[in-house]
Amino acid sequence: MAHGTRTPALKAAGLALLLVSSAVWADGQVTSQKARAAAATQASLAHAQQKLQQQQAQVKQLQDSVAKQESGSKQASERLQQQDQAIAKMQQELQALQAKQAAGHP
Repeated sequence: MAHGTRTPALKAAGLALLLVSSAVWADGQVTSQKARAAAATQASLAHAQQKLQQQQAQVKQLQDSVAKQESGSKQASERLQQQDQAIAKMQQELQALQAKQAAGHP
């Protein structure tokens, strides 16, 4: 009978060992999945940061381009204003000369 009582105890011990090892194996799989998910998240974050830096560089280039265009536009506007003033002055001089000629003064 001693042999008969050991068999159920051994079976129970074996079953307990099987359950514990299954739990450890499953826990290892979950940990492995979490590690893969964390690595994927990290890679995705790095990719997003790289994209952000590229877009920020593009924005900076566009801002610089707009600033150059605005500066050029301002300079062109100033030149036009100077030319308008010169034309107005010449028109006044021409009118003065025409008035002198009309009055009979050569």
